[in-house]
Amino acid sequence: MSEPLTLAIPSKGRLKEQLAAVLAKSGVTMTQTAGARGYRATIDGMDGIDVMLLSSSEIAAGLVSGDVHLGVTGEDLVRETAPDIETSVAFLKGLGFGFADVVVAVPRSWIDVFTMADLDDICAAYAAKHRKRLRVATKYARLTRGFFARAGIADYRIVPSVGATEGAPTAGSAEIIVDITTTGATLVANGLKILDDGVILKSQAQLAMSLKSDWDDGRRATADVLLAKLGIES
Repeated sequence: MSEPLTLAIPSKGRLKEQLAAVLAKSGVTMTQTAGARGYRATIDGMDGIDVMLLSSSEIAAGLVSGDVHLGVTGEDLVRETAPDIETSVAFLKGLGFGFADVVVAVPRSWIDVFTMADLDDICAAYAAKHRKRLRVATKYARLTRGFFARAGIADYRIVPSVGATEGAPTAGSAEIIVDITTTGATLVANGLKILDDGVILKSQAQLAMSLKSDWDDGRRATADVLLAKLGIES
């Protein structure tokens, strides 16, 4: 007998609520075990699925490692976690919620800086004058390095952000930030602006499949049934 297919979903917050609405609309009923604070759930009529309630970052890590077969989390987290997305995770369907853009933002006081090319000039000039590199505060080191490399920018260094990234320039811990935003209002409130070509990724909640998991015939069949319920071709 095949082991259960593992489906990881958000354990709390708006993502959990919005996912529940999407599942209900598709006729998929999920029941959380051990009450509202339980970290397991079942899908009515589908005994072959082990539903795990995890944080969004844990789901991304589980997809990349193969510890979960299917998961719902932000595309930004998966792409940041995966060293080689093409061989580790496949995105099956954007779910239409959890929208957020990963962006490059600089101080609004930099009146002549509008593009990544402008930023390259600033970074090079700063490095030549001060003999050190401009700091970029972010929780998205992998996405930042890839995007800056494609823009030809090398004179910078990443400062890992552990708090509110948008406050880093005001606090003096970085000159530039890479962060997520939905409306841009928080960036504006902190005296920042998004570069015209500084959108690294337009992210949303995704139903994703791990390519690293053990997919036997039983699990594949179970996944096919679930995906069909959600209107997704496997």
